[in-house]
Amino acid sequence: MKKTKLASVIMLILYSISLWICSPAFSLDSISWHKYKEGMELGKNGRKKVFLYFYTDWCEYCKDMEKITFKDRSVIDLLNSGFIPVRVNADKEKGAASDYNISGLPSNWFITENGENISNLPGYIPPGKLFFILKYIHTDSYKNMTFKSYLKNLIASEKRSNDVP
Repeated sequence: MKKTKLASVIMLILYSISLWICSPAFSLDSISWHKYKEGMELGKNGRKKVFLYFYTDWCEYCKDMEKITFKDRSVIDLLNSGFIPVRVNADKEKGAASDYNISGLPSNWFITENGENISNLPGYIPPGKLFFILKYIHTDSYKNMTFKSYLKNLIASEKRSNDVP
């Protein structure tokens, strides 16, 4: 009987530890950035879309993206799990910046699993907005509706779920 109780306690402890390890709190504290060539090569495998971020060290809005947007837990989690995040210093990798005709910074690009451009958004993007843009692209909703329609549907669905007692 004591062996059964001991085994049950050990199983409960192991189960609790596994829940803690697999929980979002255990997820990475930062974005797992890839270098340009490595990230674009990974993007060609067809499994994940690429989030391509161009910045420079002197750009104030880029610093805001780094300090605010890219420190947001929901943005970190979605970029790490649903995308191949690629970070490119436009001053140091002029060839890559030229390939994308980068003229203003920061510049944020979304690329399909097959390497085709989906869209680009120049300038600073606050964390809440970037999160919804990433969800819009990650779920392939961009193929069926505008971003505005996506947000309307999201709000309507949230309202319906809140109306259920």
